[in-house]
Amino acid sequence: MARMAKLDRLLTLVKALSESTEGLTLDEMAQEIGADRRTAERLRDLILIHFDLEEIVEDRRKRFRIPGSLHSAFTQPNVAEIAALQSLAATQRRAGSAQAPLLESLVAKVQAGLRREVKSRMAPDLDPLVRLQRHHVPAGPMIENAPETVACIQGAIMAGCCVEFDYRAEGANGPKWRRVVPFGLIHGSVTYLIGKLPDRDLDPVPYRLDRMSEVRASEEPGAPEENWDLDEWMGRSFGIWREEGHDIVLRVGPESAERARRWRFHPHQSIEADGNGVVVRFHSGGLREIAEHLFTWGGEVRIEAPQELEEVMRERLRLAELAVTAPMQPKDKQKRSDRL
Repeated sequence: MARMAKLDRLLTLVKALSESTEGLTLDEMAQEIGADRRTAERLRDLILIHFDLEEIVEDRRKRFRIPGSLHSAFTQPNVAEIAALQSLAATQRRAGSAQAPLLESLVAKVQAGLRREVKSRMAPDLDPLVRLQRHHVPAGPMIENAPETVACIQGAIMAGCCVEFDYRAEGANGPKWRRVVPFGLIHGSVTYLIGKLPDRDLDPVPYRLDRMSEVRASEEPGAPEENWDLDEWMGRSFGIWREEGHDIVLRVGPESAERARRWRFHPHQSIEADGNGVVVRFHSGGLREIAEHLFTWGGEVRIEAPQELEEVMRERLRLAELAVTAPMQPKDKQKRSDRL
C-alpha cells in the first residue's frame, strides 16, 4: 500500500508539472501531493531522470515544468474518471440542466479518443460503475432549456457583447424586449443569465432562460469589469433571489450541533460553540429561501436574528399549515418577494 501511495504521488506530480504553464515551485509541488518539501525534492530529482524538466528562475525562486505534451499513457482517462463524467452527464439530463448536452458531448469525445483495445479493456469495469452510481436529483422544477439559447449566451460572453431577448416575467401579460450585458450563467434545476442593463447604475439581476425567447447576440459591446466576481455576487444571497442583505444568526440545538458543524449554510458563515449547541452567523439576502431550508432541521434550529427572518418564517409556517388543516382554496397572487 505504501508503494502504491508513492507511485500515486509521483504520477500526480508528473501530471501537475505537465499541465502548469508557469511552472511549480517546490512548495507548490509539495502542496499538490500533500507531502513535505523534502519529499517534493526527491520526486523532482526522480522526474528529472525520465523527463525533460524545465527550470525557470523568477524573482530568485525556481519553478519547474514539463514542456510539451505527455505520452497518451499519462493523459488517458481511467475507468473511474469516465464513469464519474458519464454519471454526472446522466444526472444533469434527468434534472433538465442546460449543461446536459455539453457534458454528454464531452463524454462521447473522451470515449471516441480511446483506442479500441483500451475500450475493450475498460468495458467490464466501466459497466458496473456507470450502472450502480447515481447523483441524487432532489424535487424541483422540470424545465427544458433550449441548447441554442445557452450556446448563444456563451457566444456573447466570449465575444464581449450584449445579449438581446424577449422576456416574460412571472405574472406579466406578455414578453418585453431586453438588452443586457452578460455577467454570467448559473446552472441548476433552473438556469439563470445574470445580466445588467447597459449604461445604468444598477446591480446585475437574474433572468430565467426558460422565460426567454428570440435570444440573440447584440451588436452592442458589453462585458463585466475585470474584477467582477460571480462567486462573490452569489454569496450575497442564500439562494438565487436578490434582496437587501441581513445579519443572520441561527442557534442549533445539542442534538444537531455536530451536523451543523459539517453543514454549509452559506459560503461566508462562521460557526461557534455555545454551550452544548452552536451559533451560525452569516450575512445574506434570500430570507424566504433561508426560512424554507430551516424546515429540514425539524425544529433544531432557532432564529435569533433578524426579526425580518422571524416574520418570513411565521408566514411560511402559516402557509404550510394549510396543507393539513384546510381545503384547497384559490390564492391571490403572492407579492413579488415571495416568488422565485
